[in-house]
Amino acid sequence: MPTRPIATSIVKKLQEAGFIAYFAGGWVRDFLLQKPSDDIDIATNATTDQIAELFPKTVPVGVAFGIIIVVDGGHSFEIASFRKESDYVDGRRPTSISPATPEEDAQRRDFTINGMFYDPIAEKLYDFVGGEKDLQKGVVKAIGSAHERFLEDKLRMMRAVRYSTRFNFPIESDTLQAILAHAKDLLPAVAMERVWQEFKKMSQFAHFDAGLITLHKLQLLQTIFPELRDISSEEIQKRLKSVEHYPKNSPTIAQLLELFPSYSLEEALALCDYLKISRKERSFVNFLYHTKNLIDLPRVWQKELELYEWAGFYAEPDSELALQMIAAHYPITKREAFLDEHTNRRSLLEQPILRLKAKEPIVKAEHLQAEGIVPGAQMGMLLKEAERISINKKLENRTLILEELKKSPLWKNR
Repeated sequence: MPTRPIATSIVKKLQEAGFIAYFAGGWVRDFLLQKPSDDIDIATNATTDQIAELFPKTVPVGVAFGIIIVVDGGHSFEIASFRKESDYVDGRRPTSISPATPEEDAQRRDFTINGMFYDPIAEKLYDFVGGEKDLQKGVVKAIGSAHERFLEDKLRMMRAVRYSTRFNFPIESDTLQAILAHAKDLLPAVAMERVWQEFKKMSQFAHFDAGLITLHKLQLLQTIFPELRDISSEEIQKRLKSVEHYPKNSPTIAQLLELFPSYSLEEALALCDYLKISRKERSFVNFLYHTKNLIDLPRVWQKELELYEWAGFYAEPDSELALQMIAAHYPITKREAFLDEHTNRRSLLEQPILRLKAKEPIVKAEHLQAEGIVPGAQMGMLLKEAERISINKKLENRTLILEELKKSPLWKNR
């Protein structure tokens, strides 16, 4: 079920209980831009205790900040009490929270385009910060003093670039100057996990490369990656040239690695550790470098690679993505030829690839046991050799595969 009807019912229930309640933030912005969005936050003058009394299933994720999750219809909605914040001491969190009116709550938010409220029952917009006007102008502008907004939460500097890139809006002059003034203070005030999440959010939309270039021009990128300090914006743009040809589902870390074209695998993995990315994303970096090494083999060596090795490569879930990312670095004519070559080879190996993916070899442990082979390390090697024989010699008959296996040195030396 779409989230809007459920979110509207939550607002209605709050209003019927005598509270003010509106949709807030990004959903309102996207609604005015006529962009679909299911990510709906709700703002209200009810306290978290009052919200918990009204709804049967809630999760107290940030009660100290007046935030609670309401779970309804299989969806989770963040509901925040209108609040004023003060006394920021760490570039992220306020030490003082107090109840507020909707007008006062809007003033604590980051950018005017994110600071509006919408009443889905009355179908009425509440704009206390000039957000609608800035949307019409197409500009990213901090609410109130940009310097104060960035001192409150320095990650907002990266967010400004994200919104600018996503909507193709320029950053308003005072906001831009404030970013330049505070860029060097992004770290260590902001935890690397939050920086990484901002990179991930930015990469979900088009023109991530343009966003990285803007981050560099505003001195934020080189604050995060000090080794880029002496690199010109022109060189950054050159390094990121291939990113626009990357598949849409390319991992964020792979796109960031384009900033460091000479990195070895060890250096790339050190970058993964620095950014504190997930094990899955780190694993993709390993596989991408493996793919590059495979592709970078001299053509004569590539042709000599066993079909078994290619089948094993194509059976990996990320093989197609990795190949497309590598192809993005080639001129378009070479790109097409490169991908066609792998498509054709993959087609010839379709059945072995399916077997490898399903982990259903033709020769299994029970078949070797029937031949007197006992379970153990040697059996494992023989099973692998049987699969190699099957693929390289294009055999799908178990008896024939076993006959060939018995001719192998591995069998004779068992």
